[in-house]
Amino acid sequence: MPSLIAVSAKIRGLALRTASEMFSNGAGDVHRAGSKASDPEFAIAPVHLPGPVAPGSKSCEWQEYLIEAWVLGCFMISIGVVVMLLEAPPSAVHTLIPNAFLRRLIMAAALGLTAVVLIYSPWGQRSGAHMNPAVTLAFLRLGKIAPRHAVGYIAAQTVGGIVAIYMVWLAFGATFSMPPVSFVTTVPSEGAVLAAFCAELAMSALLMLMLLVFMSERRLAPYTGIMVGLLIFVFVSIEVPLSGMSINPARTLASAFPAHRWTSFWLYLVAPVLGMQLVVAFFAWLAPSHEASCAKLIHSSTQRCIHCGFEPAAKAD
Repeated sequence: MPSLIAVSAKIRGLALRTASEMFSNGAGDVHRAGSKASDPEFAIAPVHLPGPVAPGSKSCEWQEYLIEAWVLGCFMISIGVVVMLLEAPPSAVHTLIPNAFLRRLIMAAALGLTAVVLIYSPWGQRSGAHMNPAVTLAFLRLGKIAPRHAVGYIAAQTVGGIVAIYMVWLAFGATFSMPPVSFVTTVPSEGAVLAAFCAELAMSALLMLMLLVFMSERRLAPYTGIMVGLLIFVFVSIEVPLSGMSINPARTLASAFPAHRWTSFWLYLVAPVLGMQLVVAFFAWLAPSHEASCAKLIHSSTQRCIHCGFEPAAKAD
């Protein structure tokens, strides 16, 4: 708990310092902000909605793709391990906490914290930590990510998620593959396909609305990752019994592929993408000239950006 408080305090301090630097620098571009600040951590690249994608460097672009595979892979491993600890009958934790809702709250907190750590990690800041094809497609619609990068990101997310699930299966065997864990597949509750579809659509829309609002405000942008974690906590706490809480086509595919369980799989492909696209269309119509960041959830001034072309200032010898 003390470490979590320390991390939160550090993030808050970085955010406040970043906001102060940005206001003192005015509306200058991200390159000036990154080079003038004495110890910058986050810099927001102003781009208008919708706008053309700035050409990114083609050198080593595959590194960002691999990071996207790593980020979702880590999240899937976290899901698998946490669900086994809390729900697998052989687990001592499952025996010690008989209340299902309390176990779900613990699961929600663990997964929300995992998302925050991955988003603010150096690698997460390098790729932008989409972790989700629906998020990548939303940024593609907004013109924040080049089509070739969108294809690379989605392919990497898909492969990374599947590989991670196979790794957990290899490590834990039947404890992970057999009920009640069942490869942590997401399926709607019996007779509730329409309700599950509406829930997945609504959660996806709310997530994208939060991203667009926070990423378009300099004072809020550094807190975007924290808000993602909070939303995941709320969604998992409340919605898991209805649809399994996916909001991510690659996450559902990663579990369904080794389990060969395709129950209402279309729901988890359509609802997240549709929900986010609806919000993107509404946001672009409501504020077409509103400033927003590029395709990164956290735009660090210490990491290059293949989406807006930002390169960190060279270190002095």
